[in-house]
Amino acid sequence: MVLVIECVVLCIVFTLIILPAQYKDPINMIMSYPPNIINRVEQLPQYKECIKEREKKHISKKVFGLFFFVVLLAIVAYFSGCRGFVDTFFHVFMLFLVVNIYDMLVLDWGIFCHSKKLRIPGTEDMDKDYKDYLFHVKGALKGIVIGVIVAILSGLVIYFGGVYNDLG
Repeated sequence: MVLVIECVVLCIVFTLIILPAQYKDPINMIMSYPPNIINRVEQLPQYKECIKEREKKHISKKVFGLFFFVVLLAIVAYFSGCRGFVDTFFHVFMLFLVVNIYDMLVLDWGIFCHSKKLRIPGTEDMDKDYKDYLFHVKGALKGIVIGVIVAILSGLVIYFGGVYNDLG
């Protein structure tokens, strides 16, 4: 039951982090848009200067997010009773998987693909590209791989934290 509550809370938190920023300025999330839309935006004069800057920020946010979620989810797993690598791995992976699937089904397919407010000015005619469901499936598959990495690293945090405590 704890895992279910944690999944619901994480989905809500994830939504509150992603949606307001994307609705405020869709260009902030340009690196998460389908490739045809990114290509069109790169050709639009009003966005020429900001795309490279957004790309650098996107990569640094992803790297920071990876380490942040490793630590955060290790802490969540620990307070959920996980004390070993295997328990932590499965707990964290399930949390990550649920949020990943929620992101694909609700945020991507349900909102992104259909919300006119998330269309970047100059790409409004690209309805087919905004509704590229396969693009979001591929993103979710990449998310599963990232989830495995986060779960392994979180498991190692708990494992080595336990080994350190046993030594002390």
